[in-house]
Amino acid sequence: AMEERLSAVRARVRSFPDFPVPGVLFRDISPLLKDPAAFRALIDLLEDHLRASVPPIDFIAGLDSRGFLIGPPLAQRLGVGFVPIRKKGKLPGPTESVSYTLEYGKAELEIQSDAVEPGQKVVIVDDLLATGGTMRAACELVKRLKAEILECLVIIELKFLKGVEKLGSVPFFSLLQYD
Repeated sequence: AMEERLSAVRARVRSFPDFPVPGVLFRDISPLLKDPAAFRALIDLLEDHLRASVPPIDFIAGLDSRGFLIGPPLAQRLGVGFVPIRKKGKLPGPTESVSYTLEYGKAELEIQSDAVEPGQKVVIVDDLLATGGTMRAACELVKRLKAEILECLVIIELKFLKGVEKLGSVPFFSLLQYD
């Protein structure tokens, strides 16, 4: 059953060469979101993984923007809350922010200062791990609020970019890997 679900998910990831820039092969999850059975299979797989491998969670934190698509349904399944980690300037009230390097300059991520409390247990979710810069910045934000990161969880890992090395000792899980 798990293998069937995994192939259903894998079959709904499309590849586009030379997007957003020449030389990049873009992995597109739009067909996965469009197919309710495949999307359900995805959330099933992530839920099963977290229930089996991770201690009880207080919150799922999702990264702007595709982490917002998988984080809330996953949090609902687990009966926990969802917390957004957003690009700078989108969240009201007091925030923590961290800047990080992208291929072409800098970006900033923010979390609301009261999003999680010290000692609470968080899983950080995104669609894809590439160079790991965004995920590492998200980890930094959650650590600043003194919460515990149980795992960073993604649908797709681009292994050749070695993003997992940027996460240090934080546990990491990807459903699909591409070389």
